[in-house]
Amino acid sequence: MISRGAGDCFTIAKAAYNDGDYYHAIMWMEEALKRLEQENEPTADREEVLDHLSYSLYKQGNLKHALKLVEELYKLNPRHPRAKGNIEWYEDLLAQEGVKKADMRRSLGRVVNERPLSNEERSIYESLCRNEVPVSEKELSKLYCYYKRDRPFLVYAPIKVEIKRFNPLAVLFKDVISDEEVEQIQKLAKPKLARATVHEAATGKIVNATYRISKSAWLKGWEGEVVERVNKRIDMMTNLEMETAEDLQIANYGIGGHFDPHFDHAKKEDANPFESLGTGNRIATVLFYMTQPVHGGGTVFTEVKSTVMPSKNDALFWYNLYKFGDGDPRTRHAACPVLVGVKWVSNKWIHEAGNEFRRRCGVKMSDGERFVGDLGFGPEPRTAPNLSPDLSKDVFNTI
Repeated sequence: MISRGAGDCFTIAKAAYNDGDYYHAIMWMEEALKRLEQENEPTADREEVLDHLSYSLYKQGNLKHALKLVEELYKLNPRHPRAKGNIEWYEDLLAQEGVKKADMRRSLGRVVNERPLSNEERSIYESLCRNEVPVSEKELSKLYCYYKRDRPFLVYAPIKVEIKRFNPLAVLFKDVISDEEVEQIQKLAKPKLARATVHEAATGKIVNATYRISKSAWLKGWEGEVVERVNKRIDMMTNLEMETAEDLQIANYGIGGHFDPHFDHAKKEDANPFESLGTGNRIATVLFYMTQPVHGGGTVFTEVKSTVMPSKNDALFWYNLYKFGDGDPRTRHAACPVLVGVKWVSNKWIHEAGNEFRRRCGVKMSDGERFVGDLGFGPEPRTAPNLSPDLSKDVFNTI
C-alpha cells in the first residue's frame, strides 16, 4: 500500500480550499498536520498548513479554533504577513458575538465541520465510491450470468454476460477485449491524449471542466485494424448499429482522476450537442475497462445507488434512453477518483439512428429490457439458452 505524506495531504487540501470546499479542506489539512509530526524530513510547510487551516476553520464557524491556530502560526513566525492581523480580526469577530476577551481562548470544544446540505448527490456519490451503500441480498439473488448466443456468429463463440442490475438494465460483458488489443489501442491513443472535455449544457459547446479530470483521445475505425475489430465486436455484444455510433473514445485517469455525476445523453432542456451529427441522442453506452487500478476508479450510478468496480478486459453496458426515446434519469453516473494506480478505459456512445428496428420503441417507462437483445417475448436466458432465432433445428440440437 502506498503511503501518502503530509505534502500529498496538503496538496489535496489546498485544491479543496481553492474550490471553496472548506469541509474537505479541514479534514485533509488536519491529516497533513498529523503526518508532519511523524516525518523526519517534512514534506509540507507547517506555517502554510496552519495559515490555510485557520481560515478554513473560521469559514466553518470555528472562530476560537481559528484564533488558536493563527496564534500558533504567529509564534512560529512573528513576521508572517497575515498572522498578527488575523489574530486581531478573529478577536473582533468573537467580541461581536459577545465573547469576553478572557473567554476567547477557553472552552474551545470540538471542531464543527458540517457538510453543506445543498449537495445530497455529492454525498451519495462519495458513499458509493467508498462502498458504504449496502446492497440488498434480495436484489442480488435475482442477478445471473449467461452466454449470449443470439447471433449466428455467437453460436460457437458465445459472449459471457453478467447482469449487474435490472431497472435500468446494466450488464458486464466478460473478457471481450484482450491484453494485446489493449496495448495496441493505448499505442494509438497516447500521442493524441489531451485534457478531456465536456459538452456545456447551456450552449452545447465543448469546454474543459473541473468535474472531469482525465485525458482522452478519439480513434476512428480506419486508424487501426484493432479499432475496427472492436467496433464489430460491440455490434455483436449489443445488437446495436455501429455506423451511426461515435468514434471510440479512450480515456486515461491518473491519481485523483475522476468524472463527477453526469448523463451521457442530452436532456430536452439542453442545447443539443449532437445536432450536427444528425444521428439522434445517445441511446446506449459501452465502457471497456482496459486496466484495473489498485484502489478506486469505480463506476457508480447515483440515482439507483449501484457500484461497478473496474475489472480488466470487461465492458460495462447500459441503455441511456427509455424505449420511447426520453432520457432515463436513472442512468446518471460518475467515475470515482483513482486512489492508487492508473485507469484506462475506452467507450463507445451509440446513437438512435439506425436502431429503429434493433431496439424497438416502447410505450411505458416500464417497457425495459430484461437482458441484452430482449425482443419483448420468449424466456429469459436464466432459464433457457440465449440462442439465435436463425438456427436450424440440427444446429440447435448440437448446442
